[in-house]
Amino acid sequence: MRLGKLKAKVSAALEELKNCKACPHECGVDRTQDVLGVCNVGRKVIVNTIAPHFGEESVLQGQRGSGTVFFNLCNLRCVFCQNWDVSQRSAGFHLTADELADWMMQLQEVGGCHNINLVTPEHVAPQVVEAIGAAVVKGLALPIVYNTSAYDSVSSLKMLEGLVDIYLPDFKFWSAAASHRYTKARDYPEVARAAIAEMHRQVGDLVFSPDGLAQSGLLVRHLAMPGQVEEGKAILSWLADHVSKDTYVHVMEQYRPDHLVGVGDRRAREGVTRYDEIDRPVSRGEAQALRKHARAVGLWRFEEPAAWEA
Repeated sequence: MRLGKLKAKVSAALEELKNCKACPHECGVDRTQDVLGVCNVGRKVIVNTIAPHFGEESVLQGQRGSGTVFFNLCNLRCVFCQNWDVSQRSAGFHLTADELADWMMQLQEVGGCHNINLVTPEHVAPQVVEAIGAAVVKGLALPIVYNTSAYDSVSSLKMLEGLVDIYLPDFKFWSAAASHRYTKARDYPEVARAAIAEMHRQVGDLVFSPDGLAQSGLLVRHLAMPGQVEEGKAILSWLADHVSKDTYVHVMEQYRPDHLVGVGDRRAREGVTRYDEIDRPVSRGEAQALRKHARAVGLWRFEEPAAWEA
């Protein structure tokens, strides 16, 4: 991207922070003055960890790891979140865009990572644009991975066009009822569909380097959950019918009861809710049913489980 266009994107991102519409909550607060909205993040990003990571898809982590930046806080309130100590807490490092850019350069030059992987960036999309702009000037040349819940504003995604190489959304739920119960965002399905369609418009299907590493495109995750097979099937059908049958898909099996599941969540209208229906691991049969359905609807590019997991 030409430097002039990059500067224009950064300027537009900073303007968005003044009347924040960075995510679907559209809080309208002035985050440049550290006024907080739903996400509880002001002018600076809050980062929990920056390091090479070897727990991502094989096409991202390779041999040298994916250079992950784990942002604190989130614009969803998933009751089952396995990273709740990061997504619901602000105990991290407050970084300016230039400081974050320096860390990206460390991941490239010292860590030798294959890419820069921005984890849970939905609520800090303007600062991400600003940091990528600063990093490009410093010499950043690695692919940028936008690792998201898919609860993204399309306007923010359009700001990221030309800056993000790989979009990595996790499409969680298909129905408004399930989304409201488990993420506390009733509009999550429609937002996720619009966001993923925009991601695919920008980068297309996943493309690999000669050594099998992802270079650009869309990789969609879906976390298999207990009792939610029909939700997953609807998501997979939509990907095949409305995005692309060449979509690279990862059906994940690592769900475990965590955060508020089995513990309880006190809500004024509902009393204490323990989410007992998802208080168990996902079964092998549930995950296999999703993979079988994915193939039946014409999807064929998958992050396959290791032989001992299959």
